[in-house]
Amino acid sequence: MAGMRFALVPVIPLLALALPVSADEVPPEIDFLLTAIGASDCAFIRNDKRHTPADAEDHLRMKYRRGKRHAPNTEAFIDRLASKSSISRKAYMIDCPGEDLVPTGEWLTQRLAEYREQLEDATE
Repeated sequence: MAGMRFALVPVIPLLALALPVSADEVPPEIDFLLTAIGASDCAFIRNDKRHTPADAEDHLRMKYRRGKRHAPNTEAFIDRLASKSSISRKAYMIDCPGEDLVPTGEWLTQRLAEYREQLEDATE
């Protein structure tokens, strides 16, 4: 993954991150991560089975809908819901073309850092 950068468009103003979110809405950072995984060209490996990016996004959106009470912030979402199976406890993995296989939590944490960096750059 070294050197891999993603375009993060459109940029959401920082103010939007502080606004309350209704019960059916997904916070902007989490929505960005879910969309990023769905738009990637990476295979999502869950319980030793490969899934398409769209399937990965759908699965993680479902986990967020059902478990958002366990994810009061984006880091908790990554750690508690998006990094491993809640049933088997096996880590989810991401397999991107030309890159090493990485844990999904690591991949999402990198995307989150890039997203926040772009937001910060946009406000300077």
